[in-house]
Amino acid sequence: MTRPSKTAHGLGGRALVVASRFNETVTRKLLEGAAEALHNAGLPPDQVDLIWVPGAFELPLAVHHGLATGRYALAVAVGAVIRGETPHFEYICAEAARGLREAATRFSTPVGFGVLTCDTMTQALARAGGAAGNKGEEAAQAALDTARALQRFDSGIED
Repeated sequence: MTRPSKTAHGLGGRALVVASRFNETVTRKLLEGAAEALHNAGLPPDQVDLIWVPGAFELPLAVHHGLATGRYALAVAVGAVIRGETPHFEYICAEAARGLREAATRFSTPVGFGVLTCDTMTQALARAGGAAGNKGEEAAQAALDTARALQRFDSGIED
């Protein structure tokens, strides 16, 4: 599969951001961070598609479906899973991570992992623009950096 050709911002194609509605107070902050990183990289808002899904478990399917269209140079998934009293937390976190990695690998397209897996809401808020930074911004930046690295392969690793 070939990646989209380069555009004015140098990345080629559009960016897909998929956000989980569960723990939306946290997720919206992650989304703001991701949007800022994409904007700072030169992606205009009309080159960024936002899709909402119910929860973190649904993120991989939406990213996979989006990447299958061939329109996207990268994707960013944002969500927050906060530990509860049952093992549900471990299953959701593991499957979200596994599914997003599978989508990236299958389509050879960077997927930024902005899914928080925290023990408490306080920890989540600290990582969504608080004292621990904004992991949504970091996920978008990782996807951008990886997209640029992959372009080096496509161009024969020239500097």
